[in-house]
Amino acid sequence: MSDPFAWLEDVDSDEALAWVRERNGERAAELAAGAGFAALQERILGILDSRDKIPSVSKIGEHYYNFWRDEDHERGLWRRTSPESYASEDPDWEVVLDLDELGRVEGENWVWHGASVLRGAGEYRLALVSLSRGGSDADVTREFDLVAKDWVEGGFHRPESKGGMGWIDADTAFVYTDTGPGSMTSSGYPRLARRWTRGTDLAAAPIVYEGTPEDMYVAALHDSTPGFERDLVVRTIDFYSSEAFLLADGRLTKIDVPDSAEIDLHREWLTVELREEWAPGGEAGAPVHAAGSLLAIPHEDFLAGARDFRVIFAPTPATSLVGAAWTRSHLVVNVLEDVKTRLHVWTPTGGAFVRGEFPGVPDVGTVGVRPVDEKFSDDVWVVTTDFLTPTTLQLATVGGAPSPLKSQPRFFDASDLVTTQRFTRSADGTRVPYFLIHRREVPLDGSTPTLLYGYGGFEISLTPSYSGVLGAAWLERGGAYALANIRGGGEYGPTWHQGALRENRHRAYEDFAAVARDLVASGLTSREHLGIQGGSNGGLLTGNMLTGYPELFGAVVIQVPLLDMKRYSHLLAGASWIAEYGDPDTDDWEFMESFSPYHQIDPERAYPPVLLTTSTRDDRVHPAHARKFAAALAAAGQDVTYFENVEGGHGGAATNAQAAHMAALAYEFLATRLGPA
Repeated sequence: MSDPFAWLEDVDSDEALAWVRERNGERAAELAAGAGFAALQERILGILDSRDKIPSVSKIGEHYYNFWRDEDHERGLWRRTSPESYASEDPDWEVVLDLDELGRVEGENWVWHGASVLRGAGEYRLALVSLSRGGSDADVTREFDLVAKDWVEGGFHRPESKGGMGWIDADTAFVYTDTGPGSMTSSGYPRLARRWTRGTDLAAAPIVYEGTPEDMYVAALHDSTPGFERDLVVRTIDFYSSEAFLLADGRLTKIDVPDSAEIDLHREWLTVELREEWAPGGEAGAPVHAAGSLLAIPHEDFLAGARDFRVIFAPTPATSLVGAAWTRSHLVVNVLEDVKTRLHVWTPTGGAFVRGEFPGVPDVGTVGVRPVDEKFSDDVWVVTTDFLTPTTLQLATVGGAPSPLKSQPRFFDASDLVTTQRFTRSADGTRVPYFLIHRREVPLDGSTPTLLYGYGGFEISLTPSYSGVLGAAWLERGGAYALANIRGGGEYGPTWHQGALRENRHRAYEDFAAVARDLVASGLTSREHLGIQGGSNGGLLTGNMLTGYPELFGAVVIQVPLLDMKRYSHLLAGASWIAEYGDPDTDDWEFMESFSPYHQIDPERAYPPVLLTTSTRDDRVHPAHARKFAAALAAAGQDVTYFENVEGGHGGAATNAQAAHMAALAYEFLATRLGPA
């Protein structure tokens, strides 16, 4: 069957952009012209631009570096300060690179994509800075001098492409990027990794690894840990399968673990996180390790054939591994227990690991741990957050209690709000958790406007966190908020994710529908007052809820979404997600069509009002998904509001002002459609 809106896939065609301008000027413009919109947008922008936010830092040499945006620096500043100054109430920041000024001088709309600093070399002087035009995934990398605070004349310069590069030494880098025909995969990512020497032609740099066109991504990296220097190549086959190789003297040695596993090398240790059950060695009677386990073994022993792994974490029905962070001499393991954070410390001692606890962290909310300098220090940053308590940053030495360092301000009044965790049953009987925030006293007559948020994909867990924007734009106005921990996510480990892969995708939607029904059955809200929101894969979720469960909702917000699952693998990075969704060019389409919202629109069916937003510069999820879906809904006579930002990449916005406008559109749409509290 021909696609009547295929022409909208031509991102920058005059016809498509004219359609975008016309749609932007319709209902989205009416929302933005509403009486309360300007004040709401200003309130949100004030939160995003607040100078009292916690500046997240990375330790590089003797400095703490931070990237910062506020009302005076729309594109942002890369800046640094000393640890002592950072600990003060008003740190003395030294500007290293001003992106607003750089954009003005060069006539570019640069968006910060990060920097890699050559560590341990004298003054930590050289950096590889990555910048994106308009926020797209494709970026450029340029060499920067941190002492002179200027670009290195004649230095490394990687042209615009998806990919990246990283230091080997002061004159050499690994680079994986577009170097001409055949150098990229069908997913649009690098297929070749090269060793590039200063002053030589990039396209002539020696190839250290060559993947296949069907692979997802190829990269190479250098571990500069003193005494443990090594080079590695990573071949990502698909989203959940990869191979890692040690590279020495031009020879590759595969780290022989399951392709589905994730590895990490730290000093003498190899850790392996399993996505599938594994019996190392394969001999009869060998121990079988469950999916979701974290294992460790001395790396040299492993290369010599040993397989006597130490079990650092083994999952239970209620627990899953969030992550593990090495310091110089400890491994801090972050575990979810029924979506609540628990921290444990494991210390290598005499070839074994001794377990300890991490003192002084809260029993509720979400706790994140990040090493200050994993090569040389046992200090960690500890970030604690929950729905109603502003995020705090603490500094700790592993084994000791954290010391408060910074706290985010209160951006909204939470004095009359409460948070609970609830559980409901999905269609197949699976127990599904969700969090709920509402006023302490709410009438159980179905009248409370309620926003339900979900994602349900790629093994990503949704945990409690403080959002000043959500609080000011929704909760403070009397709305309730629910966060659904549906299958497809990682809240209960790999099995929870795999329960909604491919032909089982419908399980995620059944879980979400079960949470929606539970919210209504509780008396908190009703169909007329229940709205949903999701972005990217969460946009696919909310698109399927719109077409598959329209009777449950009063309004739907779909952001930077996948929606046309017949075409997704041919658009931008779509081919890289085949392991998650399936291949529509095979018999997989028989089950995929059922969760392709673009193909499930029924002109004879009434759908709730929908807001669709995307970005012209999104080069990960093609804006045509949102464009074509909006056009098809409008052609079917449905109530659809559309807005496409001109830049912003997959994040939807390149500046705080753009982000504030997009957020205000969503919350104003929900408020007008679901009614006041």
